Amino acid sequence: MISPRSLTDWLYRFVAFPIGQMLVFIVGSIIVLAALAYGLAVLFPEPRTGIILSDQIGRQLPNMIVAGITTGFVYAMIALGYTLVYGVLKFINFAHSEIFMFGSVIGYEVMVRISEAGYIGSWSPFLLVALIVILSMMGAGLLAVLIERIAYRPLRGAPRLVPLISAIGVSLLLTDLVRAFQAITRNEFNLTYPKNEVAALGGNVQLFISDFPTNIRVTSIIVIIGAVLMLVALNYFVNGTKLGRGIRAVSQDMSTAALMGINVNLMISLTFFVGGAFGGAAGSLFGLNVGTVTPFVGFIPGIKAFTAAVLGGIGNVTGALLGGLALGLIESFLNGILVYFPALGQRYTDIFAFSVLILILIFRPSGLLGERVDEKV
Repeated sequence: MISPRSLTDWLYRFVAFPIGQMLVFIVGSIIVLAALAYGLAVLFPEPRTGIILSDQIGRQLPNMIVAGITTGFVYAMIALGYTLVYGVLKFINFAHSEIFMFGSVIGYEVMVRISEAGYIGSWSPFLLVALIVILSMMGAGLLAVLIERIAYRPLRGAPRLVPLISAIGVSLLLTDLVRAFQAITRNEFNLTYPKNEVAALGGNVQLFISDFPTNIRVTSIIVIIGAVLMLVALNYFVNGTKLGRGIRAVSQDMSTAALMGINVNLMISLTFFVGGAFGGAAGSLFGLNVGTVTPFVGFIPGIKAFTAAVLGGIGNVTGALLGGLALGLIESFLNGILVYFPALGQRYTDIFAFSVLILILIFRPSGLLGERVDEKV
């Protein structure tokens, strides 16, 4: 029987603490970015005739925050796949962006087939979303394990450049395979989730913050809640289970872990499965939120998630979370502000976002949380 104190300790370590970390990251990033935004409004009070920048920031701030958190959690979930694999093998799995894409396509196929069968209207939205996410996680996780077994394991003793080239080849192969499958079966590359057939998924939740109405998409709320639950579950798996301890042991010293009786190949496969599952979940949640995906949808989010992992400190799970949230919020704030500058606009968002990241990495080359820690993964 679990004592009340043990239960309290467990809840603090595996539930309250990780959620508290997320809140600290989010609140801290919002405060810094809001201060910078209003500072910009002081320097450029009227970037366009009749446009008072401080007023526009005040109106759009809630929407920018929600959009930034939503995007940030998607980046964080993808970045975890990069950082988990790097933590164990010191290897960047550049095919992970296509695992994200594969998860989004699985989510689309599941939802469309339920719609074509005529059952989508009678299903509970909660059950529908749960099924889409779980099947996407399973499919993407198994694909990641298959990739590791075929493309990476035979090259484990080779120079690091060799598996890197293999990863790029796998990435291109997956994109073309999915494109060919969709061309043959549906003759369509733009895959639109039929979420409008589910009233609960197509609506908005309206909030009034500082007398300004803020419309939040239901799918954005689903992304945030789903990401938080999965990140809490990952924290428990890595830090509170025997398999998680095995993965951490392999990441610290593979040879010693093998001598201690740990099945190294199993732990590596499990790491790829967990990382792939998170990429698949991110893909399906991303598809539900944006509505349309393509076989090429993984490239840009994958690059940005890799950047987020490096920003937070590659190989550090907490760093991946921080990097993803920070990058998502930076993008959202820039999208909301640059549109008011005639010579710039939203097309400059990536330029400014990556410039900020470059400046951070100049002063923190190992990332924000890149110091060596006892529990990297």
